[in-house]
Amino acid sequence: MAADMAMGTRTAQAPLRDRVPLGPKGPIGLLVDPATWRALPYLVMGLGFGTLWFLVVSVGLSVSLSLIFFWVGVPLAALTMVVWRGAAMWHRRLIRLAFGVDIPRPYLPKPQDAGLIRRITWMLADPATWRDLAYLLLLLPLGVVETVVMIVLWVCTFGFLTAPLFLLAGEGLSITASLVLDTWTEAFLAVPVGVLLFGLTLYGVRGLAWLHATLGGALLGPDQRELAERAARLQASRARGVDAAEAERRRIERDLHDGAQQRLLSVAMDLGRAQEKMGDDPGAAWELVAQAHLSTKAAIAELRDLARGIYPAILTDRGLDAALSALAARSAIHVDVSVDLGERPPAAVESIAYFTVAESLANITKHSAATEASIRVSRELDRVVVEVFDNGLGGAVTTPGGGLAGLADRAATIDGILSIDSPAGGPTLLRAVLPCEW
Repeated sequence: MAADMAMGTRTAQAPLRDRVPLGPKGPIGLLVDPATWRALPYLVMGLGFGTLWFLVVSVGLSVSLSLIFFWVGVPLAALTMVVWRGAAMWHRRLIRLAFGVDIPRPYLPKPQDAGLIRRITWMLADPATWRDLAYLLLLLPLGVVETVVMIVLWVCTFGFLTAPLFLLAGEGLSITASLVLDTWTEAFLAVPVGVLLFGLTLYGVRGLAWLHATLGGALLGPDQRELAERAARLQASRARGVDAAEAERRRIERDLHDGAQQRLLSVAMDLGRAQEKMGDDPGAAWELVAQAHLSTKAAIAELRDLARGIYPAILTDRGLDAALSALAARSAIHVDVSVDLGERPPAAVESIAYFTVAESLANITKHSAATEASIRVSRELDRVVVEVFDNGLGGAVTTPGGGLAGLADRAATIDGILSIDSPAGGPTLLRAVLPCEW
């Protein structure tokens, strides 16, 4: 199965340049835009954040790695990793509040009911863990740049705007050692310069906010290349799903035309002939009526089978466990059924799981010469896993237009994948992994 899940569910995003709000154009628009003033406190505190996390991470990793051979370093390293992932989660919230950019959670699905070692392994194997670390380490140099730019812009802005106040206090405004505004003319000319600098400062705030949000989205969000690949897989699976639905529609039309429709037409003809013979040859007429009765029952049976192939009523009413048990009860061989899901998955997932098992049992009965089979349906994280095992002759392969290919196409409609392991001589294991959201 392709790893198309989010099953954490990771969602595709627009490019960061399209998602980071730069605000209204023009200094007046930036001045009245609340986003400008939400971004300012975060930029001012950027150096403090960078220094804090640089010290925490560097000290934590240094101490834990130096003690790694004494085993004390292992839990310390794990604790440091948990801390930096928690810090990254906190900064995602801060970026949303300060810059208005919502960064989706990028982590792989967490293993359920797993021990400490498996959870640590899960974090180590997740690329998002190391992107979190890179972001926290880059906060320090980025914070230095943001702090220096903010100090220079705001100090210059307020200095020029308040130049007349310096003269009222009895001293001029010293810009450099050789440039001092110590006359009223120079002081009042400095005010328009301060207004221009104020507009430049507002643009600087939003520019730094854009830079920081872009970096945060790139490092703290899902990998863009992975999202692009997943989008391509989803597009391909959607096309396969459309083809599978069209093939299913044609099958239903063919079964109706060649089966039930022909039988009902035969019933009508038999009843018409019986009506003609009723006066002259009642015995023959009753034989035709009896034949029409048998044809009617056969047509009803075919319609029932066709309706069951579309969507079985027992699946809707009682769920996957009862529906699969009913399939096993009708099978010509012994079939064990185990369904362990906790709660019912969405209807589309139930339907695909049901038809996967139904088609598999039909193939086992027709082609495998198996004497027993087993069905296991379980939940793994945010996926439903369907496994069908038989002790037959094996050799099952997926061929274009075949039943197994149809099952793979049906699973692809919800981004699932079907795999089969069937060596010559058997046994055969068919496995479908179906992503879903409970």
